[in-house]
Amino acid sequence: MGITIYGCEPDEAVLFREMARRFDVLPTITAAPASAANTQLARGNRCVSIGHKAQITDSTLRALSQLGVAYISTRSIGYNHIDVKYAERVGISVENVFYSPDSVADFTLMLMLMAARSAKSIIRRADIHDYRLSDARGKELRDLTIGVIGTGRIGTAVIDRLRGFGCRIIAHDKRPKASADYVPLDELLKLSDMVTLHTPLNASTHHLLNRQRIQQMKRGTFIINTGRGSLIDTDALVSALESGRLGGAALDVIEGEEGIFYADRRNKPIESTSLLRLQELPNVIISPHTAYYTDHALRDTIENSIINCVTFERRNMHG
Repeated sequence: MGITIYGCEPDEAVLFREMARRFDVLPTITAAPASAANTQLARGNRCVSIGHKAQITDSTLRALSQLGVAYISTRSIGYNHIDVKYAERVGISVENVFYSPDSVADFTLMLMLMAARSAKSIIRRADIHDYRLSDARGKELRDLTIGVIGTGRIGTAVIDRLRGFGCRIIAHDKRPKASADYVPLDELLKLSDMVTLHTPLNASTHHLLNRQRIQQMKRGTFIINTGRGSLIDTDALVSALESGRLGGAALDVIEGEEGIFYADRRNKPIESTSLLRLQELPNVIISPHTAYYTDHALRDTIENSIINCVTFERRNMHG
């Protein structure tokens, strides 16, 4: 069987070629994201794999369907770059992949520690040879109450790591799964010294942390986001940081990151005024949607994307 792989980075291409032989799959690989202009690359293949870095338009889904594509495996946990319901309407099933939750969980803990110890300011000052102690002392995690919003595989892995630090952990999820102290969202926001987001982005979680909810938080709270940028109302976040209401933020994702993250923008203007403002603030750490990016997680992602496609074909052969 053949699989067309869109939005394929060079390191992904190496793994796809290596693993395709093991699964007796013929890969057609392109670095370009799926678009109406390149759907012909999927001709003859019922399964395609897409990356998470570009939006897949409805017209692209229609064109893929007309070529006979019946299955899309997205190399991500989130689905917010593709309209799954529309895909189903045109006869295409869409599934995500699971990869090591440890990649994002490790990165989340790193951001928590960096935020609690004002790491950005310390490193910036050391870089210009200013080695004085900071005016603000750091905080120890054991003295904090940490609120975990979303306790799927990644949220649960974060909770497991936090236990070693001796902090108080509270959690919120519509479907509690982890062994944690679950509380309503409003209560979590009022009690937490640090809030970390691990819930999927959908219509009900868009701007989950809006102006009103950010106002409910304790003065000096830190926000950590390794989920999706639009879980937070960015304008409200910037206001709360500028006013000193929040203690800081560490963001691996941000609203409007598309077309900015994953590109070299050193010599190009950046249109996102909120991103530029956040990066100016000494108590905000920004990383370019990189929490998932480890050797282990990348191998999981490629392998599971191929397995998804092979399983779909087998199901349909026998069904």
